[in-house]
Amino acid sequence: MDDTNSLRYSRHLLLSGWSHETQKRLMSAHAMVVGLGGLGAPATMYLASAGVGYLTLVDFDQVELSNLQRQIIHTTQGIGQNKAFSAQQALHDINPQVQVQAMNVRLDEPWLDRWLKQWQINHPNAALVVLDCTDQPMTRHAINRACWHAGVPLVSGAALQWDAQITAFNPRSRQSPCYACLYPPTQTLPDVSCATMGVFAPLVGMAGVMQAGEAIKLLAQLDEHSENNTIAIKHASLVGKLCMIDGRTWQTTMVAVPPRSHCPVCSDRTPQT
Repeated sequence: MDDTNSLRYSRHLLLSGWSHETQKRLMSAHAMVVGLGGLGAPATMYLASAGVGYLTLVDFDQVELSNLQRQIIHTTQGIGQNKAFSAQQALHDINPQVQVQAMNVRLDEPWLDRWLKQWQINHPNAALVVLDCTDQPMTRHAINRACWHAGVPLVSGAALQWDAQITAFNPRSRQSPCYACLYPPTQTLPDVSCATMGVFAPLVGMAGVMQAGEAIKLLAQLDEHSENNTIAIKHASLVGKLCMIDGRTWQTTMVAVPPRSHCPVCSDRTPQT
């Protein structure tokens, strides 16, 4: 890592347990962000500024005026542009060293299956995490199934009106549930969205930033590595936990989410660790 990078990431390098090797792991890691809206916008900005080396942005939607209340990576000049490409331009200004691939794609499970398999063939030793920043239950379940079967960690966030939630799923952990454990595919969920029910903009930002934080800790492997091969700080992952935030009071509630024994996605797993 050269002097420029040492200066750019110096405030992370000053942290206890965050070494040059930690930063190098992050700079060689990859994050896919699905959805560049209220959650994906701040999440992606922090992933890039922290130095995650490779970002893939997936969104088929276009920037609209009503998005700008909360989707802070986009600008008035970007109205009408694809959100993934709008975000790509902004991230280049934030950190030009990060390689950003923008994809104007309506994601489905077969497409993500193919992408994950090809990525793993091309990068067998690199760390990858997927951030689900979407707002459609069917899409969330498709992302969950593809990530679980590929063995790729998934960080999920959601926000509506005054409430937000964040959690993570890791197929490599025996204690990890999957998204279908939390919300069974057979469960009928109401068809709600920000467009019909509204959302408190700073709350969406908080949830997206927490998604980025969880992804960065997973990619940097802070729970596995530290200086001098000792655990300087115990980092608590959101795997197996659901963090809920009430935007009215800023009260945070943490709920345990164990694997479900008859989950159609993960109950027949063979954990990797």
